Amino acid sequence: MCAYALVAEDDPKQAALIRRYLEHEGHQVVVVHDGRAALEEVRRRRPDVVVLDVMMPRVDGLDVCRALRFAPDTTELPVLMLTARSSEDDLLLGLDLGADDYMTKPYSPRELTARVRTLLRRNGSAAHTAPDPVLRVGALAVDPVRHEVSVDGRLVECTPGEFVLLALLAAEPGRVFSRAQILEHLHGASEYLTSRTVDVHVMNLRRKIEPVPRHPKRLVTVYGVGYKLVSEAGTGRGRAS
Repeated sequence: MCAYALVAEDDPKQAALIRRYLEHEGHQVVVVHDGRAALEEVRRRRPDVVVLDVMMPRVDGLDVCRALRFAPDTTELPVLMLTARSSEDDLLLGLDLGADDYMTKPYSPRELTARVRTLLRRNGSAAHTAPDPVLRVGALAVDPVRHEVSVDGRLVECTPGEFVLLALLAAEPGRVFSRAQILEHLHGASEYLTSRTVDVHVMNLRRKIEPVPRHPKRLVTVYGVGYKLVSEAGTGRGRAS
């Protein structure tokens, strides 16, 4: 069962942990860090399930849940709410606003993925909204379910870190990611990694996916900012529907 999951969590390490567990289940995951960004992402592309932290800046999770339940096209969208609050009143408030499930922190990531699986099975949405999880950018294809990368149909061997980086960029072609954002995605901003780690991954990936690694056309540098993945034509588009 492969689904498109939206994770709204303002703690980078928690967000990265949830992403890793859900991606391990075969889901495509997009992470945002505040409530307003969560609502914008839902409007941009309706997810199959939302994992929603309560305490977030700009717009909190309770208001996000309320907005989702008022909008006609998201009234049935499965919502799993996360919170550090554990009182009965907080639990009832979240459920009254329309959350389908509720977990208090700290929680088990394995239990979280199991509850997401249950929500998707109950809703039946993943079977018809995510038929093709493969991320395509020009001739490059990244398959998060089979954990495969190919260029022009030729399989490319990638390390786990290289694959995670490439999948991050392929999910949003044309978007520039800073080294800090990539590090956060790789290992939840682990203190054992540096920006040099990202540069090494990029260098190795270019050797594998670029016709001329010294003159990259796919995995390109935006000087002073970071990296982005584009099609060979440089459009930044190319995700399969």
